[in-house]
Amino acid sequence: MDANMMNALYTYGPLIFMVLVIYFLIIRPQRKEQKRRKEMLDGLRRGNRVVTIGGIYGTLTEVHDTMVKMKIAEHVEIEVSRASIHANVTDGGAQEKS
Repeated sequence: MDANMMNALYTYGPLIFMVLVIYFLIIRPQRKEQKRRKEMLDGLRRGNRVVTIGGIYGTLTEVHDTMVKMKIAEHVEIEVSRASIHANVTDGGAQEKS
């Protein structure tokens, strides 16, 4: 290798290394988490026991594209955004890791 090539490697090598580190430590895990969350939301079915982002536990009674209805107590049903579901806690369902 000639001197110009080595100089370019010393100049741009650390920058390329930092970009790779950022990709593998931040971007890639975030994409995996987004994919896992999308699969969990797509797998919601009537009768699943779920917990919302706000900590409300309930059983799904209706599942639509953008919202779900969940029974949280006897004669008490609430409508929440599908995106506000944090985890499916149904026995045998996908469990959220803390």
